[in-house]
Amino acid sequence: MANLQAQIDSLVAGLHGPRSGQTTAAPAEVAGQALLVDLLILRGQVLGRIADYERAAELAEQLVRAAPDDDASWLARARTQATFHRFAEALADLDAAGRRGSDQATLDAERAAILQAVACYAEALVLRRTAAERRPDFTTLSALAVLQAERGKVAQAEHLFIEARRRHRGVSPFPVAELDFRRGLMWLGERNLHAARAWFDAAVSRVPAYAPAMGHLAEVDAALGARDAAIDSLRPLALSSDDPEYAAGLAGVLSDAGHPHEAEQWRISAAARYDELVLRHPEAFVDHAADFWLTVGGDRLKGLQLVSQNHAHRATRALALPHRVIPTDSWLADPDT
Repeated sequence: MANLQAQIDSLVAGLHGPRSGQTTAAPAEVAGQALLVDLLILRGQVLGRIADYERAAELAEQLVRAAPDDDASWLARARTQATFHRFAEALADLDAAGRRGSDQATLDAERAAILQAVACYAEALVLRRTAAERRPDFTTLSALAVLQAERGKVAQAEHLFIEARRRHRGVSPFPVAELDFRRGLMWLGERNLHAARAWFDAAVSRVPAYAPAMGHLAEVDAALGARDAAIDSLRPLALSSDDPEYAAGLAGVLSDAGHPHEAEQWRISAAARYDELVLRHPEAFVDHAADFWLTVGGDRLKGLQLVSQNHAHRATRALALPHRVIPTDSWLADPDT
């Protein structure tokens, strides 16, 4: 984490606008700012910092204005758009990056992630499998493993998780920790709490600050009856993260453990933050806020209103997504194979 912070600090220190007489950013400046966007997104994912996502989005917008002819600018903005679930906008930015020379493999990987996010699994599977066949490395096999896990293909996913880990050649713990985390999510979806806990714990062992893994580890501990351990994990997360999910989770566990007064404090904090985020980033937070109000938040009417709003958002996003015909090879005639 110190190395990640140092990289971000160094890139931030180098930020500056176009020099006198210069109308666009130089390629090296574009590359540096695009890298900063990616690192801010990474730190946001690891630490549960929505502010990092927002800063990355601001930088990406500036980058597109400063270097509209550089594909890296559009790729950076596409990633921030996808982070906030603005998927149609993200796909449009990917198309713009393609017109400016981005390589097809990069574009396909980004599109596959978006297709997964909107549950277009068959289309995503074509792209993920093609990438894994062309270059079966840690990145492509991990992506395919996560997709198969989301599709409920546990046996195929387990095989791919194992093979992806075997092919890892890097020194950063972040990709492997994320893979362990995704494996834990798969087993959590299968209601195998002990397997899920083992993989969440593995992710935290690699990156102790990994907020999503710690949060789900606490969720599993609470489900297994270890409420004190869950509370001990969630308290620091609720204090350090600006994502209300952790405050909401802490409020729920505290209430179940017989601490209503502290639970109410965290419930109020989470409620205020969800209201703020629904206004600023509705596509990304309406569904989470709805779940909060229907459970810990204790306002069923508000929760149902947000459910309706989320359905409207989903319908609008579906209509806005460009229709794409992705050619399928004969071995993909059956998308379930």
